[in-house]
Amino acid sequence: MKRFINIAIMIAAAFVAWGQAGVAINQQNMKFEKGMKPDPIKVKPPVDNTIPIDTSTVYFALVDSAQRCIKAQQWQHAEHFLLEAIRSEPSNPSNSLLLSNIATIQRRQGRLNEAISNYSMAIDLTPNAVTLLHNRAAAYILLDSIALAQADYERIMLIDNSDVESRYTHGMLALNMGDTKTAQKDFDDILRINPNSGMAKQGQGFLHKHAGEYEKAAQCFSEVINVRPTATLLANRADCYLATKRLNDASIDIANALELDADDPYIYVLRAKLNKLRFNRSEMERDIKLAVAHGLNETEARAAIGE
Repeated sequence: MKRFINIAIMIAAAFVAWGQAGVAINQQNMKFEKGMKPDPIKVKPPVDNTIPIDTSTVYFALVDSAQRCIKAQQWQHAEHFLLEAIRSEPSNPSNSLLLSNIATIQRRQGRLNEAISNYSMAIDLTPNAVTLLHNRAAAYILLDSIALAQADYERIMLIDNSDVESRYTHGMLALNMGDTKTAQKDFDDILRINPNSGMAKQGQGFLHKHAGEYEKAAQCFSEVINVRPTATLLANRADCYLATKRLNDASIDIANALELDADDPYIYVLRAKLNKLRFNRSEMERDIKLAVAHGLNETEARAAIGE
């Protein structure tokens, strides 16, 4: 007797196993203004509970092999098995999911144009799949194709007007381009959907910071930090404290941010700025070197602290 299993749950579970590293927006590539880094938005692997498959087929065997390769982080082999599964049953309704997972593997490897092509084919098969649109938008951001990313987020809003993640990222991208009116509308819309949204409060913090309203920005960041502290929010609040000469408060936030993320060069730049304000040149130079060691260009690091 044939046995049926949900292919989406099976393959998505394997992608969850690698911590969603391949499907989160990479904040380092979003090119936000100095000191205006948002928390990354996590995008979940697509799950469709409506599509069963026959476990006795070649298709299932190939998908099962892909799942095992994903768990073992053997990305090339996983992609091969997923492609073979699609070739074995070109009309299988689960192919949208497999194309999405192929794209996510490619995106993880930096093969962004290929990833976008496969996300697009998956979207053609399932036009209202919000997760696919989120993933393609994230890939567009990595390619700095902001207008195309914005178009995908706007499409998500039309499909699901309760999706706050699309509104938040749409607003942050708008803010990065200086479009404060759109950003404000997006964050206000989030508040209408959820009056207690930390995401909206975080966005408002970046809006105030962008406008040079550092005390208001710090207050917004504090409301979110009190519930869910992150290195990004602590660093941004520290930057506001530096701007208002609250150096001891900035020092505490910088130290706490480094405990949460010691690999972020932006935090070392903030500490360099703090040491400059304290007239400690040797410590400032140390922190500039640390920022460079963690991936920041020295010219950009010095410019960020006014050197």
